[in-house]
Amino acid sequence: MTTPTVVPLILCGGAGTRLWPLSREAAPKPFMQLPDGDTLLAKTVARAVALPRTGPLLTVTNRDYYFATKDVYAALPGGAPADAAFLLEPFGRGTAAAVALGALWAETHVGADVPLLVLAADHLIRDQQGFAAGVDRAAALARSGQLVTFGINPTLPETGFGYIECGAPLDAGTPPALAVARFIEKPPRGDAERYVVAGNYVWNSGMFCFTPRTILAALALHAPAVLDGARAAWRLLASAPRNAMLEIDPATFASVPDISLDYAVMEKAAGVAVVRAGFDWSDVGSWQAVSNLVPTDDAGNSGQGERVSIDTRGTYIHAEDRVVAAVGVEDLVIVDTADAVLVAHRSQLQRVKEVVGELKARGHDAYRLHKTVARPWGAYTVLQEGPGFKIKRLEVKPGGKLSLQLHHRRSEHWVVVAGIAHVTRGDDTFDIRPNESTYLPIETRHRLENRGSEPLIVIEVACGDYIGEDDIVRFDDQYGRVPG
Repeated sequence: MTTPTVVPLILCGGAGTRLWPLSREAAPKPFMQLPDGDTLLAKTVARAVALPRTGPLLTVTNRDYYFATKDVYAALPGGAPADAAFLLEPFGRGTAAAVALGALWAETHVGADVPLLVLAADHLIRDQQGFAAGVDRAAALARSGQLVTFGINPTLPETGFGYIECGAPLDAGTPPALAVARFIEKPPRGDAERYVVAGNYVWNSGMFCFTPRTILAALALHAPAVLDGARAAWRLLASAPRNAMLEIDPATFASVPDISLDYAVMEKAAGVAVVRAGFDWSDVGSWQAVSNLVPTDDAGNSGQGERVSIDTRGTYIHAEDRVVAAVGVEDLVIVDTADAVLVAHRSQLQRVKEVVGELKARGHDAYRLHKTVARPWGAYTVLQEGPGFKIKRLEVKPGGKLSLQLHHRRSEHWVVVAGIAHVTRGDDTFDIRPNESTYLPIETRHRLENRGSEPLIVIEVACGDYIGEDDIVRFDDQYGRVPG
């Protein structure tokens, strides 16, 4: 068997709060659709598997994102990678824990000396050739026992990124590889301006390359508590097959310190190398970055969807379900979704995350959920709700099946619009077709299933004194949502 050049490790998570209302906690930035219709996660996976002689693809993500991640992989032009494996976190513990577990997985299933290429799922890189050259350079350094990070040549004095001060060149190779003099947190603007002028500073991309042997040794030296906790979690998973979906034990994982890899290891370790990448890069971390992805008109306006701009300059409009018109405004970002609208001045876009904080403090679901919510079996969209009722549109994928469940405080009516629904209601099972319906009383076990080859569309009307999504008791579920 040919030894792989690198093993891609994709870290898929993060809230993307500066990209609200398109990015929500339950559907964060990696799954957000870009202006070209693709997602950052899909682009990251395609970029990784296009590298020559890559090893098996490992993704570390939250348990709640597993099915959405699988759907993204399945929709890739060549289909999902056949050797994809998943480590599912019950909750976030920072990149140090994720990388430690990824390194233990790679050590077990691929080998301790094959470079691990750590990629965030929410970066945009268009130059595949330049990316491959940078990875090749980093992998060679990693095989020699070095911890390697990737630095991006700054194009402007960005205060939202960390920086790396570059030291002496390590050799005469290309792209340049240099010793890391120091890591710098997000700087004030004056410092950022000096870094751009100085020329020996790069943006810290958050991408890494090292062998499992090297990073595990560094964790043992600089962050032993992280490594000890990760090893305890890994011992419960190590006997599973290589391409399995592995769920990390919550009780064990809770003991792992919540810390980034930069803080835990990279800023402390000696002899860290930085590859000064020659490729383009964006973390698409704000609406300014999103607006830069689409061309502007003569007045500097841009956007997506049905929009009208009159006597308007420098304004980005994202319109989803209706026409959005801007008259006599300048330098705004307007994002219109089914359940929320953002209007912000371009100079204030870093503060969008404050909106998410305010919604969270109020207990408003708009910080967490879209009006259309993805589920393993498909998706539902809330069409209307009020005191004592909620109306949803359910779309069940072919082969999709809701859990066998009941509700204590609400009844439901299902009306089939398209497809054939196979229904369990109490002890009965039956099919209902378009323009037919069924009634599900309170405290009645029920299930909806699509056994056909086309999507099943159902309108659900729920009535009761409480219609929250947490009024569900599950008895059986093919997606593992019933506690063991």
